[in-house]
Amino acid sequence: MTTASEAKTALTNARVFDGRRLSAPCTVVIDDGVIGTDARGAREVDAAGAVVLPGLIDSHVHLHDSRTLEQLASYGVTTGLDMAMRPAELVATLRKVSGYADFRTAGLPAIGPDGGHSRFPGMPPEAIIRTPQDARSHVAARVAEGVDYIKGIAEAPGDGGPSGASLRALVTAARAHGLKTVIHAASVGAFALAVGSGADFITHVPADGVIAETDVAKMAAAGQIAIPTITMMEGVLAGKAPIAHVLKSVANLHHAHVKVLAGTDANTQPGPPFAVPHGESLHHELARLVQAGISPAEALRAATILPARAFGLTDRGAIEPGLRADLLLIDGDPLADITATRKIRNIWCGGHSVAPARHPVNFHDGIAGTG
Repeated sequence: MTTASEAKTALTNARVFDGRRLSAPCTVVIDDGVIGTDARGAREVDAAGAVVLPGLIDSHVHLHDSRTLEQLASYGVTTGLDMAMRPAELVATLRKVSGYADFRTAGLPAIGPDGGHSRFPGMPPEAIIRTPQDARSHVAARVAEGVDYIKGIAEAPGDGGPSGASLRALVTAARAHGLKTVIHAASVGAFALAVGSGADFITHVPADGVIAETDVAKMAAAGQIAIPTITMMEGVLAGKAPIAHVLKSVANLHHAHVKVLAGTDANTQPGPPFAVPHGESLHHELARLVQAGISPAEALRAATILPARAFGLTDRGAIEPGLRADLLLIDGDPLADITATRKIRNIWCGGHSVAPARHPVNFHDGIAGTG
């Protein structure tokens, strides 16, 4: 349950994650929803050496109602980047919710006529693009609805997704409107199409193999950003195959200096191949990023400052004066053990205090194994 934002709170004796390391004990001021500098007159809360992180950002979620925003917040995920929400009326309703996680959305995704997403329950026909002109019309319609970025679905050639030309048209049209584009790609063939589209972000990594070295190199050269969603791919492979190739793809992207963002594909409605819980799954994703060879500090950056910068959220992602007071107070040292992010004492969303989830983070580590 959230409480009204206090006018001013000072967290004393706190160690702050500055994006690289933990500071010596200091004071963090929460002043009317933003991070302040003057602790005079503030209600003091002794952090007793606990760590303050910027509020976490999940770079791939699916929001369904205010409850999903509340659940994200209760695990310290103060921003969710939604990758498919409909109808537009739901988006408008959720934009009015305050005190829980903030969000951005792509609205309705662009899909092919015969791909797997065309069979999702309730997927409207207007989502389907068959030609480059359809793609341009799709972008225009989403812009009219006020979306924050554009989402497209790539499928392997022959699997009923949009053509390469249509995906490129989607990206070009989005850029003409000043919007970035996220392309879904969950197979090796789809990934090649997504890279070739020129999209800003590619979400997922292949379930059927390791990303081709040439595609990794192209992403690095173009400055494209990866949102691997290891958690979702692990669920897809559960009982079928280990996730070694998923982790290998992430490691290869990281070693090639492709920026990697933490995202989970959190969802609770019919259609996706695996139900990923909102909020707690991001802590699991952080652990899997570290398992793939990304350092704990880099994993934390992948869930804070990097997505904030990549998606143009200039008011969050770090603990600096004037930024939103999106904060997470935890016990333990997450740079020594990334699972410390699960030991949550308190959360603030835009200065509003949010009680941590009643049960600890316990999302199953080892859904599909790692061999």
